[in-house]
Amino acid sequence: MSAAPPLVVILVATAGPLNLGAVARLCANFAVQQLRLVAPRCDPHDPQALRMAVHAQDVLRNAPVFPRLDAALQDCGRVAACSARVAPEPLPTASPEQVMPWLLQPHPLPAALVCGREDHGLHNAELRRAGRLIRIPTAPAYSSMNLSHAMAVVLAAHRTASRAAADAAPAAAPHAPCGAAQLTDLLEDAGALLLETGFLWPHTAVARMAKLEGILRRAEPSPAELALLRGMVRQLRWAARHGPKTTPQPQP
Repeated sequence: MSAAPPLVVILVATAGPLNLGAVARLCANFAVQQLRLVAPRCDPHDPQALRMAVHAQDVLRNAPVFPRLDAALQDCGRVAACSARVAPEPLPTASPEQVMPWLLQPHPLPAALVCGREDHGLHNAELRRAGRLIRIPTAPAYSSMNLSHAMAVVLAAHRTASRAAADAAPAAAPHAPCGAAQLTDLLEDAGALLLETGFLWPHTAVARMAKLEGILRRAEPSPAELALLRGMVRQLRWAARHGPKTTPQPQP
Protein backbone atom coordinates (compact mmCIF):
# COMPACT_ATOMS: atom_id res chain seq x y z
CA MET A 1 0.00 0.00 0.00
CA SER A 2 1.37 3.44 -0.91
CA ALA A 3 2.21 5.77 1.92
CA ALA A 4 -0.20 8.52 2.88
CA PRO A 5 0.84 11.97 1.64
CA PRO A 6 2.58 14.29 4.11
CA LEU A 7 0.33 16.90 5.69
CA VAL A 8 0.82 20.65 5.66
CA VAL A 9 -1.26 23.00 7.81
CA ILE A 10 -2.18 26.35 6.29
CA LEU A 11 -3.46 29.23 8.44
CA VAL A 12 -5.15 32.11 6.64
CA ALA A 13 -4.94 35.66 8.03
CA THR A 14 -4.41 34.62 11.64
CA ALA A 15 -4.68 37.62 13.98
CA GLY A 16 -3.60 36.24 17.35
CA PRO A 17 0.06 35.48 18.14
CA LEU A 18 -1.05 33.04 20.86
CA ASN A 19 -3.00 31.06 18.28
CA LEU A 20 0.00 31.00 15.94
CA GLY A 21 2.25 29.69 18.69
CA ALA A 22 -0.29 27.10 19.82
CA VAL A 23 -0.78 25.75 16.29
CA ALA A 24 2.99 25.56 15.78
CA ARG A 25 3.19 23.43 18.92
CA LEU A 26 0.35 21.23 17.64
CA CYS A 27 2.23 20.72 14.36
CA ALA A 28 5.15 19.35 16.37
CA ASN A 29 2.83 17.25 18.56
CA PHE A 30 1.27 15.55 15.54
CA ALA A 31 4.33 15.39 13.23
CA VAL A 32 2.94 17.79 10.64
CA GLN A 33 5.43 18.32 7.82
CA GLN A 34 5.08 22.09 7.61
CA LEU A 35 3.11 25.09 8.85
CA ARG A 36 2.32 27.70 6.19
CA LEU A 37 0.93 31.19 6.82
CA VAL A 38 -1.21 33.19 4.40
CA ALA A 39 -1.20 36.96 4.96
CA PRO A 40 -0.93 36.75 8.77
CA ARG A 41 -2.35 39.73 10.64
CA CYS A 42 0.24 39.46 13.40
CA ASP A 43 4.00 38.94 13.54
CA PRO A 44 4.85 35.21 13.48
CA HIS A 45 7.98 36.05 15.49
CA ASP A 46 6.04 37.90 18.18
CA PRO A 47 7.44 36.93 21.62
CA GLN A 48 3.98 35.74 22.71
CA ALA A 49 3.80 33.41 19.71
CA LEU A 50 7.26 32.00 20.35
CA ARG A 51 6.55 31.44 24.06
CA MET A 52 3.29 29.64 23.21
CA ALA A 53 5.13 27.39 20.75
CA VAL A 54 7.40 26.18 23.61
CA HIS A 55 9.75 23.59 22.02
CA ALA A 56 8.24 24.06 18.54
CA GLN A 57 9.60 27.55 17.97
CA ASP A 58 11.50 26.40 14.88
CA VAL A 59 8.21 25.33 13.29
CA LEU A 60 7.01 28.92 13.61
CA ARG A 61 10.30 30.55 12.62
CA ASN A 62 10.52 28.38 9.50
CA ALA A 63 6.88 28.79 8.44
CA PRO A 64 6.79 30.29 4.91
CA VAL A 65 4.47 33.26 4.39
CA PHE A 66 2.30 33.59 1.26
CA PRO A 67 0.25 36.54 0.02
CA ARG A 68 -2.81 34.43 -0.81
CA LEU A 69 -4.16 30.91 -0.41
CA ASP A 70 -3.67 29.83 -4.04
CA ALA A 71 0.07 30.47 -3.72
CA ALA A 72 0.25 28.33 -0.56
CA LEU A 73 -1.56 25.49 -2.36
CA GLN A 74 0.70 25.44 -5.44
CA ASP A 75 2.35 22.11 -4.57
CA CYS A 76 -0.61 20.45 -2.79
CA GLY A 77 -2.91 17.64 -3.88
CA ARG A 78 -6.03 17.04 -1.80
CA VAL A 79 -7.27 20.00 0.25
CA ALA A 80 -9.56 19.94 3.28
CA ALA A 81 -10.77 23.15 4.93
CA CYS A 82 -12.25 23.76 8.36
CA SER A 83 -15.53 25.66 8.36
CA ALA A 84 -18.06 26.39 11.11
CA ARG A 85 -20.57 27.84 8.65
CA VAL A 86 -22.55 26.62 5.67
CA ALA A 87 -20.52 26.58 2.47
CA PRO A 88 -21.66 28.73 -0.49
CA GLU A 89 -21.88 25.67 -2.73
CA PRO A 90 -22.82 22.08 -1.95
CA LEU A 91 -19.29 20.94 -1.08
CA PRO A 92 -19.05 17.66 0.86
CA THR A 93 -19.04 18.53 4.57
CA ALA A 94 -18.37 16.01 7.35
CA SER A 95 -16.73 15.49 10.72
CA PRO A 96 -12.93 15.26 11.04
CA GLU A 97 -13.15 11.46 11.47
CA GLN A 98 -15.09 11.13 8.20
CA VAL A 99 -12.83 13.42 6.15
CA MET A 100 -9.43 12.10 7.25
CA PRO A 101 -9.53 8.75 5.36
CA TRP A 102 -10.09 10.75 2.15
CA LEU A 103 -7.26 13.16 2.95
CA LEU A 104 -4.92 10.22 3.69
CA GLN A 105 -5.43 8.48 0.34
CA PRO A 106 -2.13 8.06 -1.54
CA HIS A 107 -1.14 11.05 -3.64
CA PRO A 108 2.22 12.24 -5.03
CA LEU A 109 1.66 15.74 -3.60
CA PRO A 110 1.24 16.82 0.04
CA ALA A 111 -2.23 17.04 1.54
CA ALA A 112 -3.34 20.43 2.87
CA LEU A 113 -5.44 21.27 5.90
CA VAL A 114 -6.64 24.90 5.74
CA CYS A 115 -8.06 26.95 8.59
CA GLY A 116 -9.27 30.54 8.34
CA ARG A 117 -9.58 33.71 10.32
CA GLU A 118 -10.51 33.68 13.99
CA ASP A 119 -13.39 36.12 13.52
CA HIS A 120 -15.13 34.88 10.35
CA GLY A 121 -13.23 31.90 8.95
CA LEU A 122 -12.50 31.40 5.27
CA HIS A 123 -14.02 33.47 2.48
CA ASN A 124 -16.31 31.70 0.01
CA ALA A 125 -13.67 31.67 -2.74
CA GLU A 126 -11.17 30.10 -0.31
CA LEU A 127 -13.66 27.43 0.78
CA ARG A 128 -14.15 26.45 -2.87
CA ARG A 129 -10.46 25.51 -3.12
CA ALA A 130 -11.17 22.51 -0.88
CA GLY A 131 -12.38 19.10 -1.96
CA ARG A 132 -13.88 18.49 1.49
CA LEU A 133 -15.06 20.74 4.31
CA ILE A 134 -14.55 19.73 7.93
CA ARG A 135 -17.15 20.71 10.52
CA ILE A 136 -16.55 19.74 14.13
CA PRO A 137 -19.86 18.55 15.65
CA THR A 138 -20.11 21.13 18.44
CA ALA A 139 -23.25 22.11 20.35
CA PRO A 140 -25.58 24.16 18.08
CA ALA A 141 -26.02 26.83 20.75
CA TYR A 142 -22.32 27.75 20.58
CA SER A 143 -20.58 26.25 17.56
CA SER A 144 -17.58 28.59 17.27
CA MET A 145 -14.31 27.19 18.61
CA ASN A 146 -10.97 28.82 19.30
CA LEU A 147 -8.66 28.33 16.30
CA SER A 148 -6.00 26.34 18.12
CA HIS A 149 -8.60 24.19 19.92
CA ALA A 150 -10.24 23.32 16.62
CA MET A 151 -6.88 22.44 15.10
CA ALA A 152 -6.13 20.14 18.05
CA VAL A 153 -9.37 18.22 17.41
CA VAL A 154 -8.71 17.93 13.67
CA LEU A 155 -5.03 16.96 13.95
CA ALA A 156 -5.83 14.33 16.57
CA ALA A 157 -8.37 12.84 14.15
CA HIS A 158 -5.72 12.86 11.41
CA ARG A 159 -3.23 11.06 13.66
CA THR A 160 -5.79 8.42 14.64
CA ALA A 161 -6.79 7.84 11.01
CA SER A 162 -3.12 7.61 10.00
CA ARG A 163 -2.49 4.83 12.50
CA ALA A 164 -5.64 2.98 11.45
CA ALA A 165 -4.62 3.21 7.79
CA ALA A 166 -1.13 1.92 8.58
CA ASP A 167 -2.58 -1.11 10.39
CA ALA A 168 -5.18 -1.88 7.73
CA ALA A 169 -4.77 -4.58 5.11
CA PRO A 170 -3.25 -3.33 1.82
CA ALA A 171 -5.82 -2.14 -0.69
CA ALA A 172 -5.69 -1.10 -4.30
CA ALA A 173 -4.79 2.57 -4.45
CA PRO A 174 -7.26 4.83 -6.29
CA HIS A 175 -6.01 7.05 -9.06
CA ALA A 176 -4.16 10.13 -7.85
CA PRO A 177 -6.04 13.29 -8.81
CA CYS A 178 -4.34 16.35 -10.21
CA GLY A 179 -2.98 19.03 -7.90
CA ALA A 180 -5.20 21.74 -6.45
CA ALA A 181 -3.28 24.51 -8.24
CA GLN A 182 -3.51 22.75 -11.63
CA LEU A 183 -7.28 22.59 -11.31
CA THR A 184 -7.42 26.26 -10.31
CA ASP A 185 -5.44 27.18 -13.45
CA LEU A 186 -7.83 25.19 -15.64
CA LEU A 187 -10.87 26.86 -14.06
CA GLU A 188 -9.42 30.33 -14.64
CA ASP A 189 -8.68 29.49 -18.28
CA ALA A 190 -12.12 27.94 -18.82
CA GLY A 191 -13.83 30.90 -17.15
CA ALA A 192 -12.07 33.34 -19.50
CA LEU A 193 -13.16 31.26 -22.51
CA LEU A 194 -16.78 31.05 -21.34
CA LEU A 195 -16.86 34.83 -20.87
CA GLU A 196 -15.30 35.34 -24.31
CA THR A 197 -17.87 33.11 -26.02
CA GLY A 198 -20.87 34.56 -24.19
CA PHE A 199 -21.78 31.50 -22.14
CA LEU A 200 -21.06 33.55 -19.02
CA TRP A 201 -22.04 37.14 -18.32
CA PRO A 202 -19.85 39.32 -16.09
CA HIS A 203 -22.55 39.87 -13.46
CA THR A 204 -23.20 36.11 -13.00
CA ALA A 205 -19.79 34.66 -13.88
CA VAL A 206 -18.56 34.22 -10.28
CA ALA A 207 -21.66 32.30 -9.16
CA ARG A 208 -21.77 30.04 -12.21
CA MET A 209 -18.04 29.29 -12.14
CA ALA A 210 -18.39 28.42 -8.45
CA LYS A 211 -20.81 25.66 -9.44
CA LEU A 212 -18.38 24.34 -12.05
CA GLU A 213 -15.52 24.48 -9.55
CA GLY A 214 -17.54 22.45 -7.06
CA ILE A 215 -18.27 19.79 -9.70
CA LEU A 216 -14.64 19.43 -10.75
CA ARG A 217 -13.16 19.40 -7.24
CA ARG A 218 -15.61 16.70 -6.19
CA ALA A 219 -14.78 14.70 -9.35
CA GLU A 220 -11.02 14.83 -8.60
CA PRO A 221 -9.84 14.50 -12.22
CA SER A 222 -6.55 12.72 -12.81
CA PRO A 223 -3.65 14.52 -14.57
CA ALA A 224 -4.59 12.76 -17.82
CA GLU A 225 -8.23 13.83 -17.48
CA LEU A 226 -7.13 17.38 -16.70
CA ALA A 227 -4.97 17.37 -19.85
CA LEU A 228 -8.05 16.31 -21.85
CA LEU A 229 -10.07 19.20 -20.41
CA ARG A 230 -7.23 21.64 -21.12
CA GLY A 231 -7.07 20.42 -24.71
CA MET A 232 -10.81 20.96 -25.10
CA VAL A 233 -10.54 24.52 -23.79
CA ARG A 234 -7.64 25.31 -26.13
CA GLN A 235 -9.42 23.90 -29.17
CA LEU A 236 -12.71 25.63 -28.36
CA ARG A 237 -10.87 28.96 -27.99
CA TRP A 238 -9.19 28.42 -31.39
CA ALA A 239 -12.53 27.55 -33.00
CA ALA A 240 -14.25 30.57 -31.43
CA ARG A 241 -11.62 32.89 -32.91
CA HIS A 242 -10.97 31.24 -36.28
CA GLY A 243 -14.06 29.16 -37.01
CA PRO A 244 -14.41 25.38 -36.65
CA LYS A 245 -12.11 23.10 -38.53
CA THR A 246 -13.78 21.48 -41.54
CA THR A 247 -13.25 17.89 -42.57
CA PRO A 248 -12.90 17.40 -46.35
CA GLN A 249 -15.84 15.51 -47.79
CA PRO A 250 -15.03 12.30 -49.70
CA GLN A 251 -15.07 12.68 -53.46
CA PRO A 252 -17.80 10.79 -55.35
